[in-house]
Amino acid sequence: MEDFSRENKYIRAKERVEELKKFYSNLAAYIVVCIGLAIVNYITYWDYKWFLWVVFGWGIGVFFHALGTFSLIPFFGKDWERRKIKQFMEEEETEYPKTRRWE
Repeated sequence: MEDFSRENKYIRAKERVEELKKFYSNLAAYIVVCIGLAIVNYITYWDYKWFLWVVFGWGIGVFFHALGTFSLIPFFGKDWERRKIKQFMEEEETEYPKTRRWE
């Protein structure tokens, strides 16, 4: 039983690392692309700063990605997900007891 618990912890930790890698990759791409677009905007026509539309739009996406990655969303976060899974498992256990056989 101890090995099973340890394996679960390892799997959850690995999933968390993957989430962090995805977020930091997204953030790095955001920074590089926005700087590149700012340079292109500066070289071509600086009077209209169109690159700010990209910075703002993509920035909103990065912001929400950060909220999800770092569990800053009070609703629909990881804790909510765990509670719902537990609730549904308990409901199914009471609805379909172990003594009942599937046909």
